[in-house]
Amino acid sequence: MTFTELMQRLREALNYPLVKVGDGTVTLAGIASLLLLVVGVFIVERLIRRQLVTRLLRRTRLDSSLQYAIARIAGYVFIALGLYIALQVVGINLTSLAFIAGAVGVGIGFGLQNVVNNFVSGIIILAERPIAIGDRIEVGGVAGRVTRMALRSTTVVTNDNISIIVPNADFITNPVTNWSHGDPRVQMRLPLGVAYGSDLDKLQRVLLEVAHDNPHVMKNPGPSVFFTSFGESSLDFELGVWTQDMVHSPRRFRSDLYFAIEKKLREHKIEIPFPQRDLHLRSGRLVAPVEE
Repeated sequence: MTFTELMQRLREALNYPLVKVGDGTVTLAGIASLLLLVVGVFIVERLIRRQLVTRLLRRTRLDSSLQYAIARIAGYVFIALGLYIALQVVGINLTSLAFIAGAVGVGIGFGLQNVVNNFVSGIIILAERPIAIGDRIEVGGVAGRVTRMALRSTTVVTNDNISIIVPNADFITNPVTNWSHGDPRVQMRLPLGVAYGSDLDKLQRVLLEVAHDNPHVMKNPGPSVFFTSFGESSLDFELGVWTQDMVHSPRRFRSDLYFAIEKKLREHKIEIPFPQRDLHLRSGRLVAPVEE
């Protein structure tokens, strides 16, 4: 077999009609061309998105999270248009597949409701921007920093460096606490209780001293001490401090303050009570029931 004959057979194999679609047919050559075009679309989309963010959007005064959202939406629109053009180039007419695509779409839709829900939620998040990359959030029992946002899910990294993939629908259906949204300053309140009979003026001075000694507590607004209630076994207070560390290391910040409070209370002989009950006994006769 000569080289010419081999190429002729290879050409015939590549152009052999596999499936008839509408007015055209699907061949191996068409499938290979479609795969190459799809790969090319994704490569070009990534290059365009990077150039759009680095060269064009960074010259504007838009917020970084808004720049990211615009770049992602533009990228998804480019992918959709690129795939449509790729199908037209290989000869697949989408208008002839409208009825089949509609029937298949209904069947797939019932099985992919959650995927579609997360996809739509991702578009809403990118448009409204309730969260952004770098924000510290709490949603559905998950707390951490947002590191990646996509149309289906968002990656949140906890303080233990654990990456948790959160479906985008959770950000739409559940309450979301965003510690970084707008002003990063937040007030943290630390509850504690002291024994009845404690010197409350001394307690207030001690708590304010602990707050002022911590370098992460803001001086303006300053810390405050709140008398919250008369508890069953203690007088209940809250130390309110303003800080920006809720965005970075809230657990460490709270722990450092509690360590300092416990140390100061021991130094000044202020007791932290434990639950207790008073038992009163009355004298008298115990009358036993008489059986008949």
